[in-house]
Amino acid sequence: MTVTQPEIRYVLSTYLDRYPDEVDHVALLFHALNEGHAVTSRKEFRVGHVTAGAAVVDPEGRVLMIRHKMLDKWLLPGGHIEPGDTSLLGASLRELEEEAGIPWQQVISPPTHDVAPADIDIHKIPANPAKDEPEHYHFDFRYAHWVEEADVRLQIEEVTEFEWRPLSDLPAELASKLVPVAPSGS
Repeated sequence: MTVTQPEIRYVLSTYLDRYPDEVDHVALLFHALNEGHAVTSRKEFRVGHVTAGAAVVDPEGRVLMIRHKMLDKWLLPGGHIEPGDTSLLGASLRELEEEAGIPWQQVISPPTHDVAPADIDIHKIPANPAKDEPEHYHFDFRYAHWVEEADVRLQIEEVTEFEWRPLSDLPAELASKLVPVAPSGS
């Protein structure tokens, strides 16, 4: 069973309970949901579709960044929702393992862990004529994950390199969301 529209609405609602000042920021996602767009399908291009990301923090307070091959940019691990994904959190963990080789068993959940992501980022993806994809948006549900140690093994089809970077390399609004919920002892 795949991630459903009701789950996306529930997770979005939970997120906005935590970050009520971000309602305007996610307005485009509300629009797509209210218009009945199939936002869990990677083929939904009228506005865009949901993706899942992983903000992975190590004991030194550094975040894992990967260089995405197609976009040639440094990003958090993440990607499209797949038909077998049963939750957005599960999709985040699957993408982390696929792109960086870090299995869910190495991830430490923060004490305040629930279905709410640490961040929802909405960003434009350029057209890709080779895949017959128009410009569209990704509604990226980014979950915070902590690791004591990680043996990063990149998926070379999509990722060219990785770095552990200081949280200050992230946008300030995301970095601030990762620090307060870190597990005790890290």
